Amino acid sequence: MTVRTFSQMLPSEPDLADLERRYAELTADWASAADPAARRAVLDAWETLRRGFSTWHELVQVRFTQDTRDAAARQARERGDELEPRVTSLEVAFLQRILGEPHGAEVEQVLGAQAVALHRLKIAAYDPRIEADRIREAKLGAEYTDLIAQAKIPFQGETWNHAGIAKFGEDPDREVRRGAAEARWHWFEEHGAETDRLYDELVGLRHEMARKLGHADFVALGYQRQKRIDYDRSDVERFRKTVREDVVPLCERLMARRAADLGLDELMFWDEALADPAGNPTPRGDPEWTEREASALFHETHPELGAFYDMLGERGLRDLVTREGKAAGGYTTFFETETAPFVFANFNGTKGDVDVLTHELGHAFQAWCSRDRSPMEYRFPTLEACEIHSMSLELLTWPAMERLFGDQAERYRRGHLEGNLLFLPYGVAVDHFQHRVYEEPQAGPAGRHAIWREMEALYLPWRRNGGIPWLERGGRWQAQLHIYQAPFYYIDYTLALTCALQLWAWAERDRPAAFDAYIALCKRGGTAPFQDLVRGASLTSPFDDGCLSDVVQHAAGRLDL
Repeated sequence: MTVRTFSQMLPSEPDLADLERRYAELTADWASAADPAARRAVLDAWETLRRGFSTWHELVQVRFTQDTRDAAARQARERGDELEPRVTSLEVAFLQRILGEPHGAEVEQVLGAQAVALHRLKIAAYDPRIEADRIREAKLGAEYTDLIAQAKIPFQGETWNHAGIAKFGEDPDREVRRGAAEARWHWFEEHGAETDRLYDELVGLRHEMARKLGHADFVALGYQRQKRIDYDRSDVERFRKTVREDVVPLCERLMARRAADLGLDELMFWDEALADPAGNPTPRGDPEWTEREASALFHETHPELGAFYDMLGERGLRDLVTREGKAAGGYTTFFETETAPFVFANFNGTKGDVDVLTHELGHAFQAWCSRDRSPMEYRFPTLEACEIHSMSLELLTWPAMERLFGDQAERYRRGHLEGNLLFLPYGVAVDHFQHRVYEEPQAGPAGRHAIWREMEALYLPWRRNGGIPWLERGGRWQAQLHIYQAPFYYIDYTLALTCALQLWAWAERDRPAAFDAYIALCKRGGTAPFQDLVRGASLTSPFDDGCLSDVVQHAAGRLDL
């Protein structure tokens, strides 16, 4: 296969009529196939077709997020948003044909039980009646991305985007932290009518799609779309309760100590990101330096990781530094026909650059480990299992952090552990919020802001919003992209973190064994459902009793709490 750089990846735009013709041919070939070998050939041809469309679709999404001002990139992304639901409709019709009698069992033997289970969820979550709704949903999500990406936030005589102004949240000067928070959330207040409108439309649209498919609310459809095979909303509710009981009290002690360490009578929202009275540690160089020097970090962590990171750079498969017009956030995707992952981030000169880099490289490395697996469903596992690879690598790179932080490395490790513990209550608050929103679709914008205030009181009792109007109204959730674009995704991070913290504690006892288990988990890809993958790596499922008690105790000891 030809090995191309990112700039050389230029697949032509698919034509809907041609895709329809090819799916019709596949269906006819399946109907006329006389033996298992002929049916296997049809499945192979279908896999090739899917991989081609997936590569084009992911490339146009990436190029738009690299520069949301680029009119051609925007047009290509909009075309992708329109085509994707139509292609899903063609795919679902084909799946219904091949998974029915008399050859359904034969298909499962070829593709594997997990792939077939995922395909059946796709069938359940889609119907031609909601095709136009899915297109509208994608457009609304893109509107949100564009709105956030184009933000111009004035502060200290300059204009910042959201990624850029975020670094001031870690400034040692409290007045700078407060001023940056006020500027950022004033932007949300100014655009509140638009962010409220977008989400109100999304909630209504998703509720109606769920009703068209026979569900009482969007929660059931949301779980199907998240491809949750071996757990349900009652399991998730039980996990949220575990976090509330086992983690929130520890976090309250942690935040009380942080206030004392900072010499504050009361910790405000704008103080929360400052983990150290001396100021949060920062990489020893600028964002471009961090990108270069990370090679040494990954080589020291594991030779395979180092070689992989270097390959991404050589092929232009990473875009890490923030700039004007670039979409917010970080992600990893995979270009199927190129057998290559792509890593996207927004470095801004803070310790968060290292967090996002190690996180996204974990995703990319896992996909690379699984690059030869087939079908496509086995490239990545379902999302909560995906996040184990990313969140674990954040922790497994700890011993090499001197490469980027020098004598501040231990301060980084301590702050990173604190941040992980504090994330668990926030992550389940986002999930609980979304359950309430979709169970109460008529709540409206004011009702949703009130629900968020309830979530903060329940899971983040230390939070003080300091009179910032948009936060006092309950608008903090509107900065969380996942709430708009990927409903019910966010709990996946907390489920994965529960597993990653177990790997971290294991690595502190026996690093070689823990890292071997990590790589073995990466190589399994998406061949099994979440809890099967977790237990296969000798970890405790987040839905089992006591899943957090040991790691919380270990972390408390490490933090002298």
